[in-house]
Amino acid sequence: MAELSVRVEAILKRQRQVTAPKQKSLVFDHLVIDPVSREVKINNQTVSLSALEFNLLRFLASHPGEVWRRSELLQEVWEYDYVDSDRVIDVHIGQIRKKIKTAASQPSLIQTVRGVGYKFEVPSNRQ
Repeated sequence: MAELSVRVEAILKRQRQVTAPKQKSLVFDHLVIDPVSREVKINNQTVSLSALEFNLLRFLASHPGEVWRRSELLQEVWEYDYVDSDRVIDVHIGQIRKKIKTAASQPSLIQTVRGVGYKFEVPSNRQ
């Protein structure tokens, strides 16, 4: 019964209304994240992200340089901490990285902090 209750709660949370946050766009070099229109653009090209991928990217980009544990990301982005495995974060991070990759020579905007979690690294124009 406990598992059923948790699953029903998860389904109900997914059914909630999406409200447009009143925030400014996040702009990082060639990456633009618009929370109002829920659009992500790389070099003025729209990138198609799922709702969870968008929420995860926006959350990390809203806290550049901060390291977040998987469990914290589950709580902040999914708004609950029960998932069969917190490795679901790894799958979503991998998908986001593929979709927002700007160039092979550029490091990923989302960095893995080994043994801890992930952080959004603000790109620098210095070479």
